Amino acid sequence: MDAARTFVVGHAVDADWETMVRSCLDQMQPLPERGNIGFIYVTDLLDDDLPLVVEWLREETGVQHWLGTVGFGVMVGGQEYFDVPAVVSMIGFLPDRSFCVMPSVNRPGDALPEHVMNWVAETNPFFGVVHADPRNAYVADILNAITDDTDAFLIGGLTASRGRQPQIADGLTEGGVSGVLFSKAVSVSTGLSQGCSPVGEIHEVTKARDNILIELGGRPALDVFREDVGEVLSRNLERVAGYIHAALPIAGDDSGDYLVRNVVGIDPSKKLVVIGERISEGDRVMFVRRDKSAAMDDLERMVADVTNRASGEPKAALYYSCVARGPNMFGANSQEMKTIQAALGDDVPLVGFYANGEISNNRLYGYTGVLTLFS
Repeated sequence: MDAARTFVVGHAVDADWETMVRSCLDQMQPLPERGNIGFIYVTDLLDDDLPLVVEWLREETGVQHWLGTVGFGVMVGGQEYFDVPAVVSMIGFLPDRSFCVMPSVNRPGDALPEHVMNWVAETNPFFGVVHADPRNAYVADILNAITDDTDAFLIGGLTASRGRQPQIADGLTEGGVSGVLFSKAVSVSTGLSQGCSPVGEIHEVTKARDNILIELGGRPALDVFREDVGEVLSRNLERVAGYIHAALPIAGDDSGDYLVRNVVGIDPSKKLVVIGERISEGDRVMFVRRDKSAAMDDLERMVADVTNRASGEPKAALYYSCVARGPNMFGANSQEMKTIQAALGDDVPLVGFYANGEISNNRLYGYTGVLTLFS
């Protein structure tokens, strides 16, 4: 089988869902021989139509296993689509028994179905692609529970919709975490790109309550914050909203990785900084800014690293990016996706969506991009 036809993509925009699905089907011809897995992403203007889209794709292609969800935007190749009805689809072939679709897990204590655990015991999966419901407060705990059960390295994204929050894991589901697990028979490489850059040093949290930073390094948190962001921003702290964020360095990680969380409030009278994450004394925190130039540099670094680690020529790619990236960070000309596609080559099929949060190494991120190559 021609490796170039192991995966195929189709996409369509700004029409009724039936017209767009027919266009996708036409673009994906001829289908990969023995194609057995599909990925489907739609913008949230089609959230009600996603089940119908998948049903028709399944009937017309014979591919039974489908994964996908809804995003504020979707991407295919070097193109991004926002604020229009859009469908992107990818069909591929993977070795028999090399993957297993995982239905929705809605609570951390929920057991995976017996057939999934039997497959896990047989194959020892090492990797998984998941979609998660942002309304579920236990997503992080569910990811940890799935990892405990499977030892899989999970990547993915949180559904992003102004309406329904559907996921596809063979059938329609919502409310939790669903996706697909892969055995070592599937060769993948993956990486994460940050969308922010540090503006100061890492500080030890010496006093905190819930998500309120009270003291950093024994000093009032807001005093430290003002020093880090600089004199200009300190004059008018309203200007830091959406630009300056808190970042939590990952314990035991020597790569400089960190989790970005919003700064959700400042109390000048009490010199407090409130962030979008519970924090405890002894934790570490730094402040970062959303930075287009630094984000593009890191994107290029990440793509080069992922392609260098791939075991061969990429056959297909998945990309999940924060809705705050894309045109909101890199401009309206699909620059984020053009950068990735140019690095991979025009012949590598690539689909994905703009998410309400990203998942990499089983952790919830924000303002990041997560790329995965199948080779």
